[in-house]
Amino acid sequence: MTTKLKLIIYEEQTFKGGDDLFIDSTTENSYAVVFEDNGETGYFYAVDSKNMKVLDGLHIYNVANVTDKHKPSTLKILWTEDESKAFLSINNYYHAVFDFRNKAGYCRTGFPESNNSWTKIKERILTDTLIDSFSKSK
Repeated sequence: MTTKLKLIIYEEQTFKGGDDLFIDSTTENSYAVVFEDNGETGYFYAVDSKNMKVLDGLHIYNVANVTDKHKPSTLKILWTEDESKAFLSINNYYHAVFDFRNKAGYCRTGFPESNNSWTKIKERILTDTLIDSFSKSK
């Protein structure tokens, strides 16, 4: 039997695409994620907070391509109850997930390809089916 894991909102903030923004979220088990908009791009990072090391990064958007950047958006960082997976939601749409237990990062475009030793997967494209599978425990 599978049951749905509860997702918990750790961070929530209103912003506009292109705003200089840095939001971090750390769990008790030293997993951490950071969302950064530097005015040109939005990226979501997995971080080892114990050693302050970036483990992986996922491209979320290019500011120039954001159609509604003049309108406020709501960004949320959510974690599963067991704090093994972090989800990035913008306007209630999941853009990225880091699965710390399986050392994997996924985003809608699958960009960039992973070229580091932390990531243990090759296919990085985030789909709704994958999101559904992440939120279930066995």
